[in-house]
Amino acid sequence: MDVVLPCLDEAEALPRVLDRIPPGWRALVVDNGSADGSADIARALGATVVHEARRGFGAACHAGLTAATADIVCFCDCDASLDPADLVPFVERIRAGEADLVLGRRRPQTRGAWPLHARTGNLALARLLRRRTGLRLHDLGPLRATRRAPLLSLALTDRRSGYPLQMVVRAADAGWRIAEYDVPYRPRTGASKVTGTWRGTWQAVRDMSRVLAEPPVQEGARP
Repeated sequence: MDVVLPCLDEAEALPRVLDRIPPGWRALVVDNGSADGSADIARALGATVVHEARRGFGAACHAGLTAATADIVCFCDCDASLDPADLVPFVERIRAGEADLVLGRRRPQTRGAWPLHARTGNLALARLLRRRTGLRLHDLGPLRATRRAPLLSLALTDRRSGYPLQMVVRAADAGWRIAEYDVPYRPRTGASKVTGTWRGTWQAVRDMSRVLAEPPVQEGARP
């Protein structure tokens, strides 16, 4: 398995995140222009480092996807709020043919793990997603697993905050079976680049609202 880890100035969190990669899995740390030595730290800890000059969460995720070679590819934030070891049951469900895309439903472990503005934005998007696709998901979090080739066939185009949502929308349009799996959610290390403020949260919501407004794309295949 390959685990894509989009990274922008996560030097403090990287040691813990990489220490939790399951044995035999490959960590693909996608450096998105870090100025704190994140790439060097990741390389020294045994990760494969991919450089993506274009700023944006989606740009980093997609660079990792195109660099991946494993049949099953996973995604995880690089800020230590999520544990990549929690991806193991995701992969088991994919291998067993129980789901085509498995998403982590975040369960905050402390009061400050998931700020109110971030939870509010996530809830609003989940409702809009239900209206657009009929999917009754509770979370659009970044912890997820699917097969690499079918994901590439979805031809995702968003390179900002809408990338994770576009993945779900296009997968739903292609008839994929999408499942949720509860995962612990802890306070992140350092400040969030996207949902650390109300302004950042609602900018992300606007990005994702544009994705939801797109007409169905007749691309992509069932895994």
